[in-house]
Amino acid sequence: MRSVVRRLIAIAVVCVAAAATLWWLNRRYKLLPLQKETAQIEPLPTGQNAPSPPPFPSEFPLVVDATPTPEPTSVAELQPSPEVVQESFVGTLKLIIPVAGVRPDQLLDTFDDARSEGRVHDAIDIPAPAGTTVLAAADGQIIKLFQSERGGTTIYQLSADKKLVFYYAHLQRYADNLAAGMYVHQGQVIGYVGDTGNAGSGNYHLHFSIAVVSDPRRYWEGTNINPFPLLHR
Repeated sequence: MRSVVRRLIAIAVVCVAAAATLWWLNRRYKLLPLQKETAQIEPLPTGQNAPSPPPFPSEFPLVVDATPTPEPTSVAELQPSPEVVQESFVGTLKLIIPVAGVRPDQLLDTFDDARSEGRVHDAIDIPAPAGTTVLAAADGQIIKLFQSERGGTTIYQLSADKKLVFYYAHLQRYADNLAAGMYVHQGQVIGYVGDTGNAGSGNYHLHFSIAVVSDPRRYWEGTNINPFPLLHR
């Protein structure tokens, strides 16, 4: 009888020891999952108290056309030739000859003529008597009046669509009250033919050029196109 009691006591001691061991191991290594606390979820506000959705971030604009665009295969596709650019304006750009009294059949194509220091003319010269009125070739804003070593008394005019810059050089003087920032209309007097700059004494003419610009603020940069076919209509 005593042996049975001893065995029962031994079994009880082993069970208690095992339970204590499991409890210690669970506290130290978290072997058994702990009971999760029930989260208290507050209901979303509705009606006038409901918050507005956050605005769509501006740095991620909506995609209108997701069709992939093939990458250009050459630099020429990124920078069209002056001839291609010029052709896009022929028949669409309505200019007048910027020197009063000059007819289309009197114009000479001097766009590709050589100039000093290995330069190409990139413009046309329109001869006329000294003091002949110079007219705005198109509507647009006068963006700069400049005294140039080569061009003499010059005018930079931006076209109405801000894609072109018209350059008038070798002027005798500006029209009265002409100022940078002024908007002028086609045919308006903006200056007078002269021989200033490197034109040469007595070589009275208007140096006229057209440049296609991508940034109107950098008006001195651009692709020069030949004014001759645009004026010789």
